[in-house]
Amino acid sequence: MKFLFIADPLESLQLSKDSTLAMMQAAQEAGHSLWFARTHELIWLDAKTKARCRSLKLQLNHSPWYSLGESEEIALEQFSAVLMRQDPPFDLEYLNATWLLSAAVREGAKVFNHPDALRNHSEKIAITEFTEFIAPTIITRDLGAIKAFHALHHDIVIKPLDGMGGMGVFRVGQDGLNLASIVETLGNQGQRTLMAQRFIPEIIEGDKRVLLIGGKVAPFALARIPQGSEIRGNLAAGGKGIAMPLSKREQMIADYLAPILWQRGLLVVGLDMIGGFLTEINVTSPTCFVEITQQSQFDVAQFWLKSLEEALS
Repeated sequence: MKFLFIADPLESLQLSKDSTLAMMQAAQEAGHSLWFARTHELIWLDAKTKARCRSLKLQLNHSPWYSLGESEEIALEQFSAVLMRQDPPFDLEYLNATWLLSAAVREGAKVFNHPDALRNHSEKIAITEFTEFIAPTIITRDLGAIKAFHALHHDIVIKPLDGMGGMGVFRVGQDGLNLASIVETLGNQGQRTLMAQRFIPEIIEGDKRVLLIGGKVAPFALARIPQGSEIRGNLAAGGKGIAMPLSKREQMIADYLAPILWQRGLLVVGLDMIGGFLTEINVTSPTCFVEITQQSQFDVAQFWLKSLEEALS
């Protein structure tokens, strides 16, 4: 098969732990051909969505670790699958890319995750569809509403809707210290919508990343455990990742969501859970493939490839 990966620059991928690279490696080892493009290389012309892309070969034991062919303009429908793996931010240009990819789907291309589903699932706001699984939450740009939410729950976490890797996450304790300043700064003086959630003390046991792939649940989660005085478990924020089996509640939530999200075209989803509460539904470029594989011996990339092959058969 012929796979086109649309992702961040190859030189930015971390050889030791990048999930997109793990996908590429599994596909190449299975005999599939790899192609690579950036979102700015998408083009719609002559009633076709195309990519100015290049063939890609991995050579991980050499430097450089990849080689690229000459640029070619190829209609996306000519690929067996198009894998959209660009990291956030989900800005206007990301949105434009999803619109072009939706056009490609109408033309016959198979795109994962489905671009319509990418647009319809804000990684923070998507949890509002599944209120039975979430902690008390408010989404607003109004400082007074957040103050009232804090007065009710006493200990809260505030975060922007477009952050990733723990960026911009603040805890405000019972004293309410700097609450107004945090909201005004994060919210750009009321110009940006924020999310606040009741603080979940079980964060000390880890912010669990649970992977849903092809409507099935990976049997191990990665608990990202905050270090020192940090409240964020995100690996990008210095958290320590420990693979572990899912708890009964985590398994129940994942089993419920997996078929629903897969039916919407979301091949790979990363659920974030703290203390048995669903906190985020990550759909743009979920990670943790390598860490789970290394610690559990459950090969997540092979699980992904089998799911993709089945979806294309």
